[in-house]
Amino acid sequence: MISAGKAAVEALQAAGVDRIFGLMGSSVLDLYDALYDAKSIRHIGVRDERAGTHMADAYARITGRPGVMIAGQSGPGATNLVTGLAQASLAYSPLVVIAGLPMTQHMGMDSFQEIDQHTLFLPVTKKVIDVPTARRIPELILEAMRIANTGRRGPVLLNVARDLFAEQIDVVIKPPRAAPLKAGFVDATTANEVKQILLSARSPALLVGGGVKWERGHERVLRLAEKLELPIAASSGHGDVVPNDHPLYRGYAGPAPYGNPVARELLHEADVILALGTRLGFNTTLYGHDVVPKGAKIIQVELDAGAIGKYYPVHMGIVGDATAFAACLCDAIAEKDIRAITWRARNEELARKWQALWDERSRVDPHAASPLQPDQIFREVNSVMPRNAIVALDSGTLCRQAADLLRYYEPPALLTPLDFALVGFGYAAGLGAKVAAPNRPVVSMAGDGGFGMTVIEICTAVQSGIGSIGIVLDNGCWGAEKAYQRDFYNGRYIAESIVSPRYDDVARSCGADGYFVSRPGELADAFGQAIKADKPAVIHVKVDPDAIVSSRKDALKHRVTSAQPSTTKTK
Repeated sequence: MISAGKAAVEALQAAGVDRIFGLMGSSVLDLYDALYDAKSIRHIGVRDERAGTHMADAYARITGRPGVMIAGQSGPGATNLVTGLAQASLAYSPLVVIAGLPMTQHMGMDSFQEIDQHTLFLPVTKKVIDVPTARRIPELILEAMRIANTGRRGPVLLNVARDLFAEQIDVVIKPPRAAPLKAGFVDATTANEVKQILLSARSPALLVGGGVKWERGHERVLRLAEKLELPIAASSGHGDVVPNDHPLYRGYAGPAPYGNPVARELLHEADVILALGTRLGFNTTLYGHDVVPKGAKIIQVELDAGAIGKYYPVHMGIVGDATAFAACLCDAIAEKDIRAITWRARNEELARKWQALWDERSRVDPHAASPLQPDQIFREVNSVMPRNAIVALDSGTLCRQAADLLRYYEPPALLTPLDFALVGFGYAAGLGAKVAAPNRPVVSMAGDGGFGMTVIEICTAVQSGIGSIGIVLDNGCWGAEKAYQRDFYNGRYIAESIVSPRYDDVARSCGADGYFVSRPGELADAFGQAIKADKPAVIHVKVDPDAIVSSRKDALKHRVTSAQPSTTKTK
């Protein structure tokens, strides 16, 4: 006989869990008591449950295994999870979250910290499991691990009453019931049909998305691209699908002003688009035709059948693992097929444009103006950032620019909020990524507003020795909203300004390293020092508050004709 808390820990160990993020609370004390003796599991204590889910989310994306988060308090401890779970759900990140409940005899009595946690989490998870008895805790933990990482990945939450962990149970912990599934068998006939469509194209393109990253399939996709000399664009938020210095890579797709202009041209002029592991979703396309042309034949390969043809009519839809399909298609290509390629001149023209773009972007101006402009900031970061670095970005106007202006070389290397566009994701995600890959440099970027939402997690970094570097891009405003007020509301500024402390001072007060940057060249120096130190660090960078861009012009069409020249309100 062992406590159900100990059985839960043994189940996590059987599933291969060696890192857990959590905020300890009285609802899970018996679980934590069992963790005390589990030397194979490292617990990272967080300061806020939302931030903990972001860390677990990032951990899952880097390792490919479910991230585990414990919310130790029912009620408020559980409700704090909702935003992080919504983020993970829309990113298809596999999480297993254990949330405490009141005691079983108090259920349904409006007792202390009691809410309907089952209903609360249904919209933001892949599955919610209410554990009915202590004996079933280990079984359902293993089931949650399986569900989270099978098929279309996502977060799974277990609600466990606080008294269940204390019960003594007689149970045998069985290993996980099934190995990870490999989907995507494609018969030779289908592969040959796709091959013929591509060979008959005038200007084909590969659009590669997050499905390839999850399967760690970039090498198989590159073999296909090299064999057919297919230029590659990445879907939005996945600019790390292949090493960015590969001769066929042309940047991540997205409507202007975000996304790479060469990638946008590649796709917009394509007559055939082979879309591998991408939904052709909002941030990549805005559901319009600035990126995906109306006349293009789309061949969409996706694990989720419901995503195929959801936003654009497809010429052919293939349900399965995109990387397995890429390998199958590659095997179907013969030497005579390679001789039939007709788009080499187009590739050369795109290559010239790509090289010219990066030649311009790589010029670091030692005499640039202060306050710093975003392009100068990202040039300095690129000039120092190691090849094996991981970048975690927040949402917002500056970070959307960073996604395109930074370069990534060893997939997975980029973490973004993706379609949830969550402000406050970046810094916590950087901590989770560093826990997942302690031997890789990790840098996060966030605006001063987004960083302020999770600034207390500096203490988590210091306490747990997480050497992630946070770069705060301080422009003193909610940049996207200020840009909208400037461009569409006649400069009628209200509630757009932010007053922030010196976050380098805050970092030092917490025991981390802190750097302050306001002039050209200082960021490269500070970033280089922080990488070498490999300690928790924050770099506070002053950014030109006017260097902001309107992105969602589609949502503000009603203001286009009424907008007048700006009349700035004095603050």
